[in-house]
Amino acid sequence: MSERAPERQRWEQRMETPLAVASLAYLGGYAVRVLARGLSPDGQDLCLAITCAAWALFAVDYAVRMRLSGLGPLRFVRRHPLDTVVLVLPLLRPLRIVTAYDRVQRRRDGARLSLYARVMAYAGLSVALLGFAGALTVYHHEHGAPGATIRTFGDSVWWTCATLATVGYGDVAPVTPVGRVVAVGLMGGGLALLGAVTGSFSSWLIQRFDHGDGGRPPGGSPGAS
Repeated sequence: MSERAPERQRWEQRMETPLAVASLAYLGGYAVRVLARGLSPDGQDLCLAITCAAWALFAVDYAVRMRLSGLGPLRFVRRHPLDTVVLVLPLLRPLRIVTAYDRVQRRRDGARLSLYARVMAYAGLSVALLGFAGALTVYHHEHGAPGATIRTFGDSVWWTCATLATVGYGDVAPVTPVGRVVAVGLMGGGLALLGAVTGSFSSWLIQRFDHGDGGRPPGGSPGAS
């Protein structure tokens, strides 16, 4: 397994840009297919082909990394649960943009954002991508369903924001099984990601106030400058 580590790292570096582009292409193709009114059959087929090609690239990357890891399928799935979930659930595929950006930032030399700023930036970007993908999915399955209250994409965006924030006004709600499954995922994702943002911001404020009061910063030693 150790002999394959450099090869695996080269593969991951080589696939960073293609996977980020595929994530954007997947989201763009799906958005056009859902939102474009009067899209021709050829246009729908093109959007479907783009989304399928993006998924195929994700599947190829997953299979190659599994082979290069030297692990069995079950052990690889246990060690890489996020990659497995992203491969299976279309809603989460745009989040590969965030992971690709994080890998690029880790390889760069020189000053970078602080830990708190990176957590807030990555969590905020994840919330935006997850919310947009969730709004598209819910609108796609809800707007024509009997008894649906989410009739427009604007309704879907409003509902997604309320769900991610765990506010739950109840003025609009999904009625289809797919819509309700997406709702559960958005609730969990909203709690985790927004909690990361608020927790990082609170920690940053505490550190700032601690410095202002002459306190020693976390992890510092007595007498350190």
